[in-house]
Formats: sequence, structure tokens, C-alpha cells
Amino acid sequence: MSWRTYSGRIREVHAREILDSRGNPTIEVEILTEEGVRARASVPSGASTGKYEAHELRDADPQRYNGKGVLRAIRNIHDEIAPHIIGLSVLDQAYIDHLLCRLDGTPNKSRLGANAILGVSLAVARAGANLYGLPLWQWLGGQRAHILPLPLVNVLNGGKHAPNPLDVQEFMLVPWGFPTFHEAIEATVRVFRQLQRLLEEKQLATGIGDEGGVAPQIATTKEALSLLMQAIERAGFTPDDHFALALDVASSELYDSSTQTYHIEGKTLTPDQWLTYWEHLINHYPIVSIEDLCAEDDWHTWQVATTRWGKHLQLVGDDLFVTNPNRLQQGITQHVANAILIKPNQIGTLTETLHVIELAQFHHYGTIISHRSGETEDPFIADLAVAVHARQIKTGGVTRTDRLAKYNQLLRIEEQLGGHAEYAGPHIQTQRQQQQKPKTSS
Repeated sequence: MSWRTYSGRIREVHAREILDSRGNPTIEVEILTEEGVRARASVPSGASTGKYEAHELRDADPQRYNGKGVLRAIRNIHDEIAPHIIGLSVLDQAYIDHLLCRLDGTPNKSRLGANAILGVSLAVARAGANLYGLPLWQWLGGQRAHILPLPLVNVLNGGKHAPNPLDVQEFMLVPWGFPTFHEAIEATVRVFRQLQRLLEEKQLATGIGDEGGVAPQIATTKEALSLLMQAIERAGFTPDDHFALALDVASSELYDSSTQTYHIEGKTLTPDQWLTYWEHLINHYPIVSIEDLCAEDDWHTWQVATTRWGKHLQLVGDDLFVTNPNRLQQGITQHVANAILIKPNQIGTLTETLHVIELAQFHHYGTIISHRSGETEDPFIADLAVAVHARQIKTGGVTRTDRLAKYNQLLRIEEQLGGHAEYAGPHIQTQRQQQQKPKTSS
């Protein structure tokens, strides 16, 4: 059947207020084409957000959802966006996304709201896939899409994601030593169960944080890393061989720009002392990736860290880059970081997201497709990770339906690909271990 068989013209656009995984309102957009094809997409929301992110429009009405309602953004979809895109084809993704940006007219999408714009953009993409009966990952990525990403699995939470004194926001398992995605997930669940039992034995709380990891009442990074090492070994696996570790420091939350100092575990550290603190941990634990090691505006310390560790450690910019091509280009020019976290709601449209991914991959920056702390059951990012050959994904712990929806979708994609499926873990493991700097004792 020819691609020209369907027009894919948009007949209706409808937006509604739904709830995210934290019980806060967010937007779901539904699109109907002239052929009667329906598609919907929902928009996540972050708690630990970079100040350079695209603007999420909230109502600020204290009488509804403590001011977090999104009815203004929904009105913008119905009153301003819908009249301009009804009659356009869902096959013209780039044109529609460009039109959405022009309609908003602000640098950070603050007029219509990035949440309104993204909901429409993602719904258009899914409508295109549904129109031709294709899986979303194949619609976006074509026949070459076949790589299942290595998941960075958040199993222990701190910072803004948990009610405990732990400063570092995320402690993640990296299950790279397995031949397939489904075996990596099964092994990760085994380690997570051992972590829960270990905490119970120590009479530490095993409550779940925003992103699906446990949130015990511990206070130091070293305690958290030691717990993960014990859990890996108790599950019958070997650190480094089967599992490595990754962190999201969310250091913008720990940085005082007025004094240019970092604060952790009751200590105030200069940038040099901050890097010394992390060097000790890097040398003693199988840490292979650190996200937001330095604050979003502390470019100098980022440069020092990248020069020192960039050849053997993945240094990921999240608040630093906020899925923004201009900030990423600044990082490339200044040789800052070597990987980027990709969050579509930080920039606002699918087309812009794909542009940032292309820019990062061209310059050999690692690309990690990521969820937000306030998620929905929409698994869009799982399909996106496979479509763009991202090789890594961050989508939370192995609990909570909002997180599991993404893992389950990846399991479905692995099954759909059959013998063509390739799990990225072993390749990344080999690549990193070849680059690994010898550990030093201290």
C-alpha cells in the first residue's frame, strides 16, 4: 500500500487534565484523523528541574490542585493550537512542530506552555504510527531500529525525590553484563529484592520514592553505594562484571552560586574539594556514569572534571544541557561532559528533541533517553530510545506502574524484533572497560 493512500489530516484535537505519578495534574492530548484513527499522548513533569528548561504552564489557582492545575494550557490547545493544525496531516511532523513554536513565539514556550505544545507534538507522532499500523519505534526509527537500550535503573532515591537526608538524588544499577534486555531486567529485579531484604534486616525503611527506588533513612553517599554492592553480591552477581553503578548528583540543588561552594553531608566544599570527594568514590566503587556532577552554571568545574575523567567515565549533562541545542553546542565547544540526558519536555517538541539527539550523536556524546519524576503510563520514551539508537535509557526503578510501563514496552519491542534485537549492554561494557583508568588506592 502506498504511503500516499492516507491523507492523515487532523479532524479533531482534544486535551484533558489527567494525573501524573505524584498525583499532580498534567496534560493528555488526543488526536483524530479524517480516517478515524485516534492517538493520544501524555506529558510528564519534573521535580528537580533545570532553570533553562522550557516553561511548564500551570494555573497558579490555589483553589485547584494547590495551584498546579493545567487548565490554562488545555485552553491554549483548544483555542489557539487546534484551529491552526486541524486540516494538517499528521505525516508532516516537522512542519506541525515548527508551527507550534511559531504560534508560541517565545524562546522558552512560556506563552502557550511547553506542556501544551509537547502533548500535541507527541500525539501527532503516535497518530502517524497508528495511521499505518506501525509500532511507534518503527515509525520513528525505520527498519534500522533494533537496539534495546541499557537501562540505568534507579533503585535508591535521595535529594528531591525522597523524604530522607540523603543529598544525592539517584543511585542506579547498570545491568550491562547480560546478553539480552529481558535477562538484564530479571537480574535487576533480583538485586532490588536483595536490597529490600538488606534494608529490612538493618531495620531501615523500604518505602518507595518518586522514581520507584527505595528511600531509606541514610545520610551518606558511601552508605548508599555500599548497600548496592552488598545487594549485587547477595543476588549472586559480581560488581563490574554483571552490574556497574551510576549516580545522579543533581548538584545544582547542592550548589551555592553566591559563594561558589557545594554542600553535602553537612560539609561545605570548594570546587576542588568537591571533585576530590567524588574522586575517592570513583576509585572505590564501580561507578561508570555520573549525571549532573557539577551545577548547571559551574562551567569551569565541569571542564576540569571532563578533562580529568572524561575518557573513562560517562559525565552526563541534564540541568547543564536541558535538551537544548544551544547549551549542548556550548558544551561541545568547551569540551564539557560527554553525554546528554534527553527529556522531550525540556525542549517542547519531538522535532527539536530529535535535532538535539542528532547533534549529540554527531559529536559522539552519549544519549540517554529519560523519564521525569512525575510520570504517566505513556511509554513514548521507550519507543523513542529504540528509534534513535540511544543505547541508554533512564526510566526509574522496577516498581510503580508509571516506570514499569516503559520497561514493559521495551520487553514488547524486544519480542517484536525477535532475532534482530541487540541489547546495548555488552557493547557499552566492553567499550567502557577498555577505557577504564586504573583504580588508585587512598
